[in-house]
Amino acid sequence: MTNVDVVLDHFLWKKKIKNPKNYIKKKLNKLNKISFFKKKSKNHTIYLTNNKNMKALNKKFRNRNKPTDVLSFPFNKKINSKKNVYLGDIAISYEIINKRSKNSNFFLEFDKMWIHGYFHLIGYDHKKLKDYKKMNKKENLVLKYFHKLN
Repeated sequence: MTNVDVVLDHFLWKKKIKNPKNYIKKKLNKLNKISFFKKKSKNHTIYLTNNKNMKALNKKFRNRNKPTDVLSFPFNKKINSKKNVYLGDIAISYEIINKRSKNSNFFLEFDKMWIHGYFHLIGYDHKKLKDYKKMNKKENLVLKYFHKLN
């Protein structure tokens, strides 16, 4: 089973998601039913923050002086088969998710970001086009499963 700690650093998140930790736990319980994730009993943290903090993190770790939607900080580059492994941290910006949700749905946009971050934690990246396509396909399968998208 995959577990998550949710760190709430910006009050506006609670206006959209009353209990972010419960919301994520429900999604993870659903995720754990997908065969691809059943054996991946891993833990991680989701840091729900704002553009100001995302800009600082992006500058410090990626040398980019602007806010971004999601950042992933893998704890280990190589994931072994131990049962309780800490994968790392995911940081997500409220303002960017909220802005995108004006043309969509806040929960869909939020799920896109933490799922994207989670795939980075389990070893996926999108530096090459073929890797992007592979990662994007898996992300979309999860989103379809969560949101019954066509």
